[in-house]
Amino acid sequence: MQKPLPCTIVLPDAYPDGSDSFPVLYLLHGYGGWHSNWILRVPELSRLADEFNTIIVCPEGGRNSWYFDSPLDPSSQYESFVGQEVPAFIDSAYRSRKSRMDRMISGLSMGGHGALFIALRHPETFGVAGSMSGGLDLKESKGKYEIAEKIGDSTQWNNYSVISMINTEQASQLKILIDCGVDDFFLQGNRAVHQKLVQLKVPHMYFEKEGGHSWDYWRRSIPYHLFFFQQQRQSITR
Repeated sequence: MQKPLPCTIVLPDAYPDGSDSFPVLYLLHGYGGWHSNWILRVPELSRLADEFNTIIVCPEGGRNSWYFDSPLDPSSQYESFVGQEVPAFIDSAYRSRKSRMDRMISGLSMGGHGALFIALRHPETFGVAGSMSGGLDLKESKGKYEIAEKIGDSTQWNNYSVISMINTEQASQLKILIDCGVDDFFLQGNRAVHQKLVQLKVPHMYFEKEGGHSWDYWRRSIPYHLFFFQQQRQSITR
């Protein structure tokens, strides 16, 4: 994109004291947000990085990128940035583990869509993917959030929407966690993705809990995602 883009990186306390390598969670912000959103709104991330002994990387995703490589806007190529360039940099600059099961990607709202979108398109990089309150069916957001400015307002919506992208071959390569609040305006799209995964017989974790589209919900949700990440890694190493 020919511009500098920042990331917020949270290192566990154990990082400076040895030569061990660490798993990485790539954690995406929502529409209108920026890279430091998560640590500013959920300072408990520092404690969670220590508790789960995990590097947490919060990349800049643009105000309204939806984490696509936009065919219309050369300055909005965030699938490539988050899905390829940031992990390559982290692996070169930090003691990160290189296996796909040691890389999780998750996010909230626009970032929830982005996390599943990127993981489905880059299963060679990410083995575990999560979404909190994700806008997983873009048709629910037609006329909103400047999505049409990024991909146009045509059949491209199906090509870029998580619910349309899911198929057995790609989704079965991932360990997937999806959650949404019962009062969230994206709830129906989340339920529809869950039902599609069930119909395709793709193993995944799905749950709904009290709450709406809010930081209070996401603050309560992020520990579950880190726990799920840990459980999936441990199931591989047992």
